[in-house]
Amino acid sequence: MKRKLVSAAVSMVLTAAMLAGCTSTTKEAAATEPAQTETGDNTETTEEEGDSYRVAYIARAQSDSFAAWLANEIQTAADKYDDITVDVFDGQADDEKENAAIENAITNGYDAIIVQPNNGEAQRPYVEKIVEAGIIAITTNARIDGIEGASSVDADPYEQAAVNARAAVEEVPENAKVVVLNGPSGNFHAEERRKAWQAEFFDKRSDVEIVGEQIANWNKDEAVQYMEDWVTSNDKIDAIISMNDNMAAGALEVVTGKEEYKDILSYGVDGTAEACLLIEAGTMTATCLQSAIDLAELNMETVHKLLTGEETQIDTDIDAVFITKDNAAEYVDMYKSRGLIEQ
Repeated sequence: MKRKLVSAAVSMVLTAAMLAGCTSTTKEAAATEPAQTETGDNTETTEEEGDSYRVAYIARAQSDSFAAWLANEIQTAADKYDDITVDVFDGQADDEKENAAIENAITNGYDAIIVQPNNGEAQRPYVEKIVEAGIIAITTNARIDGIEGASSVDADPYEQAAVNARAAVEEVPENAKVVVLNGPSGNFHAEERRKAWQAEFFDKRSDVEIVGEQIANWNKDEAVQYMEDWVTSNDKIDAIISMNDNMAAGALEVVTGKEEYKDILSYGVDGTAEACLLIEAGTMTATCLQSAIDLAELNMETVHKLLTGEETQIDTDIDAVFITKDNAAEYVDMYKSRGLIEQ
């Protein structure tokens, strides 16, 4: 039987499957209202023997498949700590809403606040406010550098794109026409991944022509719109170069099933369940795993060490794992074991 994402088609349901395991926060309430967790309401501190800590996790946008996965894994990782309760808030890919959520968490007296920035520079002053309030601050996916007193848990975005770009140097045909989908302006991961593609691919393949390049903000729907325009205005497109899997999957939706695009190459980053299925099926070429599982576990390990005083400053990264047709099944099995892909 064909493998599929839980509860619906590959292109639509990853977010819903992940959100089901996250919080009950609605879009309208996400920036200002506390979410319920399995351990209780975030407005009260659980009375237990010893110390108990309340952690706010501010997600960039739970409509983003990777951000939703990470939010879900944060909750799962938190379950391993009896002295920590985590509440998740949705920034909805909106700087004002994310900043309001950060301020709300400060006002509500959380012991630690973990921020997944939508735009690092827009969130910088608000993370500085966390530090000024004497609250433990962690930035993750992507870190915000240079905030004294704040810690970080992240990956190396340059290397995440570079593993794809190095392979593409050999895989992309001569005189190819390619399109490029970028993440949000000012986002550390978006900018570093694009730098890697420039240095590791475009600077080495002067024969390759970029026939379309746009910021699609990690968003699948935006990628679909741009790809529809590019398909209309170009006689051929040989490769999709995307700074994340969500945008790559959106672009592929436009050309999948069309004979003239049967050999199109497509590269992404995140290693989402959707991307692994597409790679296994031969639709997508490669991605780099940005493991939300590893990020979540490292975030919780980090925040616990900071809360208990074991450490006062931590900056750490997860590994970059290259996923192709050769090893995609391994990661499909991983997602199946976590209930994110069913047979």
